Parts: sequence; structure tokens; C-alpha cells
Amino acid sequence: MGTATAPLHPAATSPQTVPWAVSQPARQDEVDEVMALLLEHAAPHLPEVLAQALAQRIALACLGERHLWEDLGLPSRAALGELMQRHFPTLKVLNAAGMRWKKFIYRQLCIKHEVLICRSPSCAVCDEAAVCFGPETAGSA
Repeated sequence: MGTATAPLHPAATSPQTVPWAVSQPARQDEVDEVMALLLEHAAPHLPEVLAQALAQRIALACLGERHLWEDLGLPSRAALGELMQRHFPTLKVLNAAGMRWKKFIYRQLCIKHEVLICRSPSCAVCDEAAVCFGPETAGSA
């Protein structure tokens, strides 16, 4: 399966570690929706307090302007894929095409709300848009 990644620690959810969370209070509904989606797919073995902490940290990181794995402080996109497999396995299964995680999470919210045109979060300033929005490849995280 590759190299193991340590799960994010609940302390990583503090606002000091995610400065954009403090500056984005108007996006709290968005954070809540991402958290709810993640919690729907939390692994049964994951203690509720850790599931909540991970979901919150990932949801807050979705507000960041870099790739989700970077805003989570992970070493690679593959490490994020492994984290999702371990802690949110049914969501990982739904991402069978290997869509980039932030894009995939927001696409799931659009589907849930029956929104036909779905904007991607925080991508306007990214210089890698062509990479992220190119053809999806199976197995990429």
C-alpha cells in the first residue's frame, strides 16, 4: 500500500494551525457541510472524537489556497489518499476515478445539493489548474 502516514492529531485543528480559518468566518456553513460529508464516511474503527477532529481539520484545510494535501501538512498527494483510505474508506471508494480530493469533496456537495454547475474552491489563484483539471487518472490521490 505504500508508506504509512500518521493520522493527523486532534491538536492540529486549532485555529493557530489554519490561519485562513480565522479569516473566513463567513464560510462556516461550508466547513460544516464538508465535515458532515466526511463524517458520513468515517471508518467504523475511528473513535468519534478523532473522526470529528480529522473531519474538522480537513474541512478547514479545504479553505486553503494550495492543494489539500499541502494545506494539511502532508508530504504528498499519495499520503492524503492513504489517509482517506484509512479514515474515510467509503469516500475513497466513491473517488474511483482518482479525482483531486478538494475537487472531489466539493463535487460531492454539489451532487448532494443537485447543483449542476459546481465551482471548485480556492482554485482561482493556483498556477497548477491545468494539472488538477485535466483528465482524471485512476489511482491518483
